[in-house]
Amino acid sequence: MTTPSNHPPLLTRINWYWVFQLAGWNIMALLTLMGLAHNGASWAVIGVCWWGAATGLGLSILWRRWLRRQSWVARHFTWQRILPACVVLAVVQSALVATGYIALRPFGAIRDFDWLPFALISWFSTFLVWTILYSMIVSLRRATQLEAETLRLQLHGREAELRALQAQINPHFFFNSLNSVRALMFEDREAAARMIDQLANLMRHALQSSQHATVPLAAELDAVHAYLAIEQSRFEERMRVSFAIEISAPDLEHVRVPPMALQTLVENAVKYGVEASADGGDIRIAARRSSPGDGAAMLQIEVANTGALREPGNSTCVGLRNARQRLQLACGERSSLELREQAGWVFATIHLPEQA
Repeated sequence: MTTPSNHPPLLTRINWYWVFQLAGWNIMALLTLMGLAHNGASWAVIGVCWWGAATGLGLSILWRRWLRRQSWVARHFTWQRILPACVVLAVVQSALVATGYIALRPFGAIRDFDWLPFALISWFSTFLVWTILYSMIVSLRRATQLEAETLRLQLHGREAELRALQAQINPHFFFNSLNSVRALMFEDREAAARMIDQLANLMRHALQSSQHATVPLAAELDAVHAYLAIEQSRFEERMRVSFAIEISAPDLEHVRVPPMALQTLVENAVKYGVEASADGGDIRIAARRSSPGDGAAMLQIEVANTGALREPGNSTCVGLRNARQRLQLACGERSSLELREQAGWVFATIHLPEQA
């Protein structure tokens, strides 16, 4: 089994500035050679072509350092300063190229300066185009960095919101469980002790899962079993629970769900189904895979209880509301939590993309 590399992709490790610099000035040297070699390409002609490219490369490097130091293209294009600077660069470059012609003498001695205006205009245009392209690259890079920073801040914001919601739901569930322990302590101390053990398991799961956006479905089911064991001691025969988990045991360790989401639905089923009825009630917990029309693998978790949808009274509905929000934050826009009533049963159904 190979260990994944920590190196970033090759394209992100390439210094594209130098790639384009070297490619651009070499292309210019080739174009100059094509224009001068109509009577044959001597070594002197080749030399002055690449001498001009080398001096242009050197001046562009110095020009880039100046632009970065003065921030002339960092925020906006400072035309009133860049245009005179390009004139100076054209004069210096023309002088350097003339030095190459004097030294290498590809066409003999320089007899006049008729070429000078054309050379100044050409080099002025070259450095102006170079500066505009460089400004565009800087702007694109800045926009990309801002976009990446915005995405990073959004991600941190989502994580902070998720942690805040988890911090709200855990005390809510904890105090409900403590009320169950308190009710039993006056009736059966041994049962209360067992309930405290189950509560300890629940709190261990709550504390560990609060550090993660999702947890294995197997761990979430273990927490549900512990919670129901506490409530079974309280309600005894009044609470009847059945499970229909249509996912194989090995897969339960890999299927990921938001922490405490299933337990929250079960808690609501107990509170508004079993506890609200003098005769108690039934609870059914099911989990299955489903394939919607687009073919994407989805996980469906359903908690059903006998009873009817009703106003929660003095309840703040923190559990159910936070379950919806945490589901969206942890699993994306395709996830959902639906409540419906049918034939004397209340169904709370979670749909979420399957993620291993």
